[in-house]
Amino acid sequence: MAYSRLLVTGFSHSAFTFGIESHISQSNINGTLVPPAALISILQKGLQYVEAEISINEDGTVFDGRPIESLSLIDAVMPDVVQTRQQAFKEKLAQQQASAAPAIVTAAAATATTTAATTNAVPQQNTPKNGEATVNGEENGAHAINNHSKPMEIDGDVEIPPNKATVLRGHESEVFICAWNPVSDLLASGSGDSTARIWNLNENSNGSSTQLVLRHCIREGGHDVPSNKDVTSLDWNSDGTLLATGSYDGFARIWTEDGNLASTLGQHKGPIFALKWNKKGNYILSAGVDKTTIIWDAHTGEAKQQFPFHSAPALDVDWQNNTTFASCSTDMCIHVCRLGCDRPVKTFQGHTNEVNAIKWDPSGMLLASCSDDMTLKIWSMKQDTCVHDLQAHNKEIYTIKWSPTGPGTTNPSSNIMLASASFDSTVRLWDVDRGVCTHTLTKHQEPVYSVAFSPDGKYLASGSFDKCVHIWNTQSGTLVHSYRGTGGIFEVCWNARGDKVGASASDGSVCVLDLRK
Repeated sequence: MAYSRLLVTGFSHSAFTFGIESHISQSNINGTLVPPAALISILQKGLQYVEAEISINEDGTVFDGRPIESLSLIDAVMPDVVQTRQQAFKEKLAQQQASAAPAIVTAAAATATTTAATTNAVPQQNTPKNGEATVNGEENGAHAINNHSKPMEIDGDVEIPPNKATVLRGHESEVFICAWNPVSDLLASGSGDSTARIWNLNENSNGSSTQLVLRHCIREGGHDVPSNKDVTSLDWNSDGTLLATGSYDGFARIWTEDGNLASTLGQHKGPIFALKWNKKGNYILSAGVDKTTIIWDAHTGEAKQQFPFHSAPALDVDWQNNTTFASCSTDMCIHVCRLGCDRPVKTFQGHTNEVNAIKWDPSGMLLASCSDDMTLKIWSMKQDTCVHDLQAHNKEIYTIKWSPTGPGTTNPSSNIMLASASFDSTVRLWDVDRGVCTHTLTKHQEPVYSVAFSPDGKYLASGSFDKCVHIWNTQSGTLVHSYRGTGGIFEVCWNARGDKVGASASDGSVCVLDLRK
């Protein structure tokens, strides 16, 4: 359960270390059968049990039917704290009973009114008002984040109606990743059930969708058996004919769009965390926990070159062009490498904690990186130090995305932007030329795991563990569409036309939002 929880909450490399040291691979328990929230459910029930113990007399009777204040997890396992809380609870009740004694003669109607008021009282949580501007993620001098608040009430004007949301069921575990085919309405998804799936969402007469199941198997005793390992990454090639997947079993695989396995790429010595096609479509790049990155020949399935330059697991990769790429790691370093070179052509250092994600801008001139050190940095091949060191988030930054605007894009007249998503529950939009934050988007209530720009750059989708997908106007920073699903959101993505958003969730669902009017 602890291993599953680490995976669900995005700590994939921590999960790997935990799995190795606990020999989880030798367990006979099928991890896909463990519910995603099993650990949290058991802890919550344990807390409720301790709270119940405090509320009960030695003879088994309840003090007066009223619950105690909620305990924290740490308090619940500290005997002295529990005993002190129980004694304080008894004394508080005794005082209340003593002060209430003269009022016993009041009318029964007053008693009924008091009871009704007690029953209907609900603690209110402060949330930002819709459309209200915020500065540096704060409102009225107080930070707008409350990770334990009740779900935000979605404004009816922006809520996506049920008939515009299609929920795809089939996966048997968390769905970590999803990606649209670049030329057709095929949506690929990867899950903890050791499968990827291709969902056909092209228009048809009955509005239904079909799915192809891509089972990730390994050879054992001359037979193919399910790997029982998570599918952690996937990417379509530029013409949409092939899908590459990366798995916790250490293998990358290439599939045809009709679901047939074309190649199995096996040189990593541990889980694969990231994988990307180059634009030309002849090479695939992968990053693994074995501290290496590999360029693969997509036609032969052979490794062209392995790059062993990181001193800790490699977490993300991104192509600058068809033969040059950047990689980042838990070792806090970023390497820029080129096919055929036996040393990095550039190394960037400056982050003080794990570097979670890297992305080249559309022109390939600037590289953005984000880290657990809560900073976002912009790098140029022309200098060793960062161009901008952007500090505004107050928790780890999980991912970043450049807008498809500016030089080198189909929207050259629009200014380029960078979006960052953080565990502080906010999304920020940045003007990279000036090195300033233009908008802080604060509607989410939990960590934000994914952001994605629409193809024209006018809108940004964000997905959070609060189960919400929000669509924002990138110029004004206002919320224009919102949808609450049934599980925490791991990934959001736009189709090529920019009229549908796909999202993958922790409860095994994949949802497709139709934004056409």
